Parts: sequence; structure tokens; C-alpha cells
Amino acid sequence: MSTSYEIPATHENMVWGYIDGTTKPVLEVESGDVVTLHSFPAGGADILPDNREMVPQAYLDALEKMTQGPGPHFITGPVYVKGAAPGDVLQVDILETSVFMDWGFVAILPLLGTLPDEFTEYETIHPRVDRDRQVCIMPWGTEIPLDPFFGIMSVAPPPAWGRCGSPVPRAFGGNMDNKELKPGATLYLPVFNEGALFYAGDGHGVQGDGEVCITALETGCTGTFRLTVRKDLSYDRPFAETKTHLISIGLDEDLDDAAKQAVAEMVKHVCARTDLTRNQAYMLISLAGDLRVTQLVDGNKGIHMMLAKSFL
Repeated sequence: MSTSYEIPATHENMVWGYIDGTTKPVLEVESGDVVTLHSFPAGGADILPDNREMVPQAYLDALEKMTQGPGPHFITGPVYVKGAAPGDVLQVDILETSVFMDWGFVAILPLLGTLPDEFTEYETIHPRVDRDRQVCIMPWGTEIPLDPFFGIMSVAPPPAWGRCGSPVPRAFGGNMDNKELKPGATLYLPVFNEGALFYAGDGHGVQGDGEVCITALETGCTGTFRLTVRKDLSYDRPFAETKTHLISIGLDEDLDDAAKQAVAEMVKHVCARTDLTRNQAYMLISLAGDLRVTQLVDGNKGIHMMLAKSFL
């Protein structure tokens, strides 16, 4: 039977702005165990609402006591999964995600976003979160249903890469900002270090594909994940699936190359799950697969392809 654990969002259990294979694990679990963790929004004290009573004390403590790395993201972990070794795959079943704060922030920031030269009147807003009704309320009154997920889910990077800043998603996962990676989805991450070293953070209350202005609704989130070591798989890039769809993930500075990567990955996975030839798989996904822009703002841009399993 699996064991369940919980990791509070305290400064001892988080890193700020980086992902590193040498960080001491905050928890060790067996393969198949369930971990619930909490994480605060990205950003520093400048993004907080004026009413500090709205801000959890542990968040204020983290801002005061932690040293920020190259990125803005608070990330909980790492979690050491016993038995995981380089070359394995960590299966991350996303069981639950919820928002635990009553506010979030959305910002236009200098030199960031899809249109940095056109939007130079920089601004941060703090939509209110109504957790009972599961909506966020924009300052001008528009209500948007919550659809929370973690922008960052990751294993530690290859040792040769050293400490990696949190903004750029890579082969180890990281800041993919893929709104499909929510409860009911399973994410597969290639393992590069003993124990895999799983991290999660960058809670998003809701986000559109593209994340065009640089932020989602950045807020505090709680997530529950089942972490399972897969020695029967040999993926070298992140891949995901839901009950109904396969989800291939492309990450590259060039959006065209990210799209090529997502298409090539989907062809490979369709062939692995069917008797189709590469040509047949390529033609199938041209008719039935949907390429979507994951995000445009994280250094390596993201494209993901959705393919309904009913076509396999």
C-alpha cells in the first residue's frame, strides 16, 4: 500500500528561482507514494497586495529568509523517490490541485511577455479569488472560472547542467506552464539523477494557452501527486496523457522548432502504442491531432499536441 505525505509551504521546504540536482531532499518516498505539497506565487515583495493581512505569514517569512536565484518562482521540493535512477522515467499522476489563497496577481513587466515593445505602462493587479464559487474576479468585474494547475513540475536537471534557472523549461520539465497538466493528467519526466528529485511550484489559478502577458493568475496552490518510478519506459523528453488524450510537448526558443518537436514526439508515441507505420502515424495526427501554443514567454517557447486516444 502507498503512503501519503504532506509538505508545508515553508522556507525550509522550498527553493526560489532555480532547480538543482544538489539540493538536499525535503522528503524521501517509495515509488507509488502520494505527496501533497503547497507552494506560493512567483515574484517578490513588489507583487504583494497593499493589505499585508491577506498574505500568509509563511509567504512573508520566505521572502525575508530565502535567497533568490535566477528566476522568480517559489518551488517546493525536491522529493527523493527511492529506486529512481538515471535513464528511468518518473510517472507523476496529478490527483488534485486547488487554490488556497484569496487573491492572485497578474502583471505586465518590463521586457517580458509577447508584446514587450507595445506594452510599456507596467502594471500589477490583484484579482480576488472566491474559493466557494471557484472564480477569480478581475478589478473591472469580469469573473473567470478557476482551473488551477502547477506551472512548474520537474525533476532535477542532468548534473552536467548544474543549477538551472526556473524560468526556462527544458528536458527535465520545469516551467512548462501547460494548463492541460491538471487533475486527471499524468506527466512523464525522464530521470537524470538518483531519486529523480521531484519539484513543483508556480501555482496558477487559471491561464489561457499562450500566457501572453507573462503571467497567469499567479497564486498559492496545493497539489497532490502520486510519484511512480517507471523502469519500463525510456522517454528523453516530457510527455503527458489524460484518460482521453495523448499530449506531446515541444520546447524550443523557436516556435517552429517547438512545433516540430511536438509533432515528432507524437509520431513516436503513436507508433509505440499501435501497429501504425511512421508514415501512417504522421498522416493520422495531421487529421486528428491539434497543435496548441502552450506559452510564448518562458525563453523556450512551448507547443503541445493533443490527440484523442479514440483514434489509436
